[in-house]
Amino acid sequence: MGLHTKSRKNKFSTIIVYLILIGGVVIAVAPFVWMFLTAFKTNSEAMAIPPVIFPKQIRLTSFVTIVDKLPFITIYTNTVISAVVTVIAQLTFCSMAGYAYARIDFPFKNVLFTITLAVLMVPGTFFILPQYRIIYKLGLLNSIPALFLPNLFSAMGTFLLRQFFLSLPQELEDAAYIDGCSRGKAFLLIMLPLVKPGLVSLGILTFKFAWNDLMWPMIVNTSTEKMTLSPALSFMQGQYVTDYPGIMAGAIMAVIPVIILFAVFQKQFIEGVAHTGIKG
Repeated sequence: MGLHTKSRKNKFSTIIVYLILIGGVVIAVAPFVWMFLTAFKTNSEAMAIPPVIFPKQIRLTSFVTIVDKLPFITIYTNTVISAVVTVIAQLTFCSMAGYAYARIDFPFKNVLFTITLAVLMVPGTFFILPQYRIIYKLGLLNSIPALFLPNLFSAMGTFLLRQFFLSLPQELEDAAYIDGCSRGKAFLLIMLPLVKPGLVSLGILTFKFAWNDLMWPMIVNTSTEKMTLSPALSFMQGQYVTDYPGIMAGAIMAVIPVIILFAVFQKQFIEGVAHTGIKG
């Protein structure tokens, strides 16, 4: 009787857990489903009360409209350039900094690493004014470089990759030195390939941030030709009438690359996040 009761309790607990997980999935997926359905509605259907869930007829006019209203190809290109340059720069600089903090002894290493981590405790809005002044002094307002220059380095990325380098056995590096590798070759050929999950995790997180960045592009660029996707789509919200199907169509076109990137590198991303706190 006791075993039977215990089994029933375990089944009940499992059902509760699954119901909670299913509820979480519904809450997470529902906005994307609504976005997708709204993109194929008319504006009257999108604003109808009570809400119209399914459009009466599938229409692609919203996708055509957003391309006509905005220089969408140019904006898409700007976003790709900004995101790709940001990812490449952060992977380069953060991997070198993380390796130095993890494997090289140099004066004031712990002090400098503490200062690097302290940046994570300061809200990003505190840096907007000094970053804007730097961009202004360089004469780069309303330019593509203004979009990515402040984001070429990441304290979070440095910490993440430092944790990965700390988890690697010292014997691997020592064997490389015995075989005649310099420190640079050991870093590039031995150590860096072993932290691939960390590089993928940082790359995806950085790409997502750069792709969705809204505030900074709106501050440094006022020209539509130099805008990225997020601020360009926000300009479609009118004071009196808003083309919600058009905005949702643009949002679908904006979110597809991020979804594809995560789907391709999902395994490495999860592994990278799981290993962040191994050592250190």
